[in-house]
Amino acid sequence: MCSLLAGLCFAQDSFQHCTAAFLDKDIVVDEYSPKGTCVLPATAIGELTVQTVELSATASKPTGAIPFKLAIRDGKTHTLTLFSNADYTGIAIQSVLAKCRKGDRLVLLTLNKQYALPHNEILIQ
Repeated sequence: MCSLLAGLCFAQDSFQHCTAAFLDKDIVVDEYSPKGTCVLPATAIGELTVQTVELSATASKPTGAIPFKLAIRDGKTHTLTLFSNADYTGIAIQSVLAKCRKGDRLVLLTLNKQYALPHNEILIQ
């Protein structure tokens, strides 16, 4: 499993650090692997962050927030719209979900190629 995780994070020379989306201290992806999916209910609460992550077979621990941008992909038209011009290190998910409908996706964008974020879309249910 560790070699699979390393392959996800280090598949290209540019990406030196594994990152993941977190809602408060909980990782959003259900499985940090190519099969992993990110889903949040439309009623979710907490702070959304993108953090470097320490991966192990039993847990995924956040180790530091990084700046990111946020966009919303419309569930019907698949149009991608930038949420704001701001760079975030954390944002209240409730303020983002207020602009979303079920079926939309949040798209997280890193600002530096040193950070691999393989699970960068979050489905809103």
